[in-house]
Amino acid sequence: MPASGASAADLAARLSALGLLTRVEEHPRHTSVEAEVPDAISAGLWREVLDVVAEADRFGLLATSMNGRTLWAVVRKTVPTTGDVGGPSHQR
Repeated sequence: MPASGASAADLAARLSALGLLTRVEEHPRHTSVEAEVPDAISAGLWREVLDVVAEADRFGLLATSMNGRTLWAVVRKTVPTTGDVGGPSHQR
């Protein structure tokens, strides 16, 4: 589901309200939200977390034996529809 109306700050706030430690990073074309996922998490909480990140443009889970589990979500920034959008090859 595209994140047309969802903002990264809203996603981070909602994940924090569910008890996850979050961080937000700005990038040129998107904003990313990461959340540390505890080892013990109930099925109900997983469903709530997935409902939140489903509003992002992309999301996933990075799991390693050294760093635990990190949930990530990406919200694309609005791109202007006119002018120099991404260089000469991307102009409309």
